[in-house]
Amino acid sequence: MISERPKTYKTKFKEPNWRDYQKKLKRTATINNFIKKITKRSVVFLTMLILVCGMISGLLGGIGCHHIQILNGNTPDSKSDIHNNHKKLITKRDVQALIDSKSLINLNEKGFDSVFNEQNFRVDTSLDIPLQQFLLDNLNQSTAQYIGIVAMDPNTGRILSMVSYDKTSQYNNPCIDNRFPAASIFKIVTAAAAIEKCNFNSGSILKYNGGKHTLYKSQLKKRTNRYTNRITFKDSFAQSVNPVFGKIGSLYLGKTVLENYAEAFGFNQNIDFEIPVAPSHIHLSDEPYQWAEIACGFNNETTLSPLHGALIISAILNQGRLVEPTVVDHITDETGQVIYRSHLVRLNQAITPKSARVVNNLMEATIKSGTCRKAFRGYRKDQILSKLNIGGKSGSIDNKAHDARYDWFVGFAEEKDGHEKLVMSVIVAHEKYIGTRASHYARMAIKQYFQNYFAKKSSNLVYAGRQRGN
Repeated sequence: MISERPKTYKTKFKEPNWRDYQKKLKRTATINNFIKKITKRSVVFLTMLILVCGMISGLLGGIGCHHIQILNGNTPDSKSDIHNNHKKLITKRDVQALIDSKSLINLNEKGFDSVFNEQNFRVDTSLDIPLQQFLLDNLNQSTAQYIGIVAMDPNTGRILSMVSYDKTSQYNNPCIDNRFPAASIFKIVTAAAAIEKCNFNSGSILKYNGGKHTLYKSQLKKRTNRYTNRITFKDSFAQSVNPVFGKIGSLYLGKTVLENYAEAFGFNQNIDFEIPVAPSHIHLSDEPYQWAEIACGFNNETTLSPLHGALIISAILNQGRLVEPTVVDHITDETGQVIYRSHLVRLNQAITPKSARVVNNLMEATIKSGTCRKAFRGYRKDQILSKLNIGGKSGSIDNKAHDARYDWFVGFAEEKDGHEKLVMSVIVAHEKYIGTRASHYARMAIKQYFQNYFAKKSSNLVYAGRQRGN
């Protein structure tokens, strides 16, 4: 239970002005000019390429031209390769002007047609349609104000599912909405900072007085008495113990360190995506108690979008490095020419690989013995889930009006005997009654995705065996 009412935070929206309008017109003109010229240039380019390949093939005894595969496991070896390969294509920012972001809300097909300035385009997405349709069919809207579910491939940043519900507007996409308080999800950032700055490990012993889920100023004092509780760092994370993380924030880390790690994990940073995403927000004052509130997620001011939540977890699986998200694989114009193609972009190193492994361990403990234990009960005996390493972090907090309860889950599933991985980020705003919880949506999605994956993998093995037999 939350014992103190958090401070309010007002979001400011900037109205479009004349200069913004002019910039948009210039960008539109640039895209149109590009589209008109690309067909002519592509013919010349392809002709030259054929001639060059023929010459090389003759000189090297039949060895043909080598090309770079962009996604699905084969990525360029250097940034220069990426630049050279994509210099003639439009950018994600251009895509934002070219497609209507509403087209990507609860999409149940792999691609869709888009019209821009009387020209037709085909947009092909990265969505896993069986998973997308499964989640759409299982959305419980009866007691929810908002639902946002994001599934992502952490290796490439490709969005595999993006399902949302907004009771107030069918055109809003909660998956990219930054209005939601991060709550205890921010403990992931605090834990990572404590591991690197304070040399904490899973077995480090910490102390606290009072309840686990309260945060009084008296609980932040350095004191030990007969009422003092002792707990490991791993258990305090798994059980989401507020006073422990509050003390870490106010007594061990402080303002500057919390700010630096929050920004390293993407807070207050723009996310380059094919549709506009508002940055997740954090602000630290000069008061130690506020540092404690931030560190344990006991506030409404620190906000997070589900898309950003998925990126944070991707860093835990990518040895501490963030990846850029993408939901559009490629776009073709009406002549069949590809004008946009996504590619892997690795971002900053948020934490070291060693720290990422420790956080991974903390998140696995949350599933086994912490706040997500009930939602994943019996997973080690489940036919599908038992084949996976699963980790997560939950979080919950009331909204400012206390008429909705924000319920978070962010986490991952990794194939034990393989390389397949899935990241989940889910927000549910429950109203008067608690409906389907965020952690339950995550469990359903993980099981469905890997059930399809293992079935396909088994089918491929059988086919390969038959081919060898022939």
